[in-house]
Amino acid sequence: MTRKVFDSHLEELHTDLLRMGSFVEKQMYECIEALVNQDIKVAEEIIKNDDIIDGMQKSIEDKAIKLTAMQQPIAADLRNIFTTIKIVTDLERMADHAVDIAKAIKRLKDEKYVKPLIDIPNMGNIVKNMIKGALDAYVDTNLDKAYEVCKMDDELDAIYKHVFSELLFMMRNDPKTINQATQFLFVCKYFERVGDRTTNICESTIYLITGEQVDLND
Repeated sequence: MTRKVFDSHLEELHTDLLRMGSFVEKQMYECIEALVNQDIKVAEEIIKNDDIIDGMQKSIEDKAIKLTAMQQPIAADLRNIFTTIKIVTDLERMADHAVDIAKAIKRLKDEKYVKPLIDIPNMGNIVKNMIKGALDAYVDTNLDKAYEVCKMDDELDAIYKHVFSELLFMMRNDPKTINQATQFLFVCKYFERVGDRTTNICESTIYLITGEQVDLND
């Protein structure tokens, strides 16, 4: 395989990764909408779409393995391929959490929300922006952007702690809210985990650019 052909296959790998990332971003957006509107139809669509994302991951990993086997990549190429595999793994896990949220939405279908949702959709929006920012940092190999996205995770964690305390208080004071509050606790945790996975993507981008492995998930 010539260098030109190898680079072309590598570029195709990146394009596939971005397509998968966009799909995950869409899943996350639809999670927020379905949660706020109690839209069971959209929740079911999110669950159904998980097979598409799993297929994308498998396809990218297969291409990455073949690309490594077909040519003896230099160190920079190996770093590139290794980073791609790490990122698609995190994207797939994020999609799994979108499915978890969709299942929680389905469990809440007969519940009237005790109050309008504000903080939890805010968590979702932060996560959505983090995913977009992380993918932009990867595409542009932008180190500053990668670190900037990681800082957004602190804001996400702060909201999570606040909502967690609020929901526990609600359950203690009104046992009738236990089922609803428990589902919301799960949803918050899933959003928080997606934030951690997005931070992982930024760490992978930093590794791609600098060759340095950092841990930004405190």
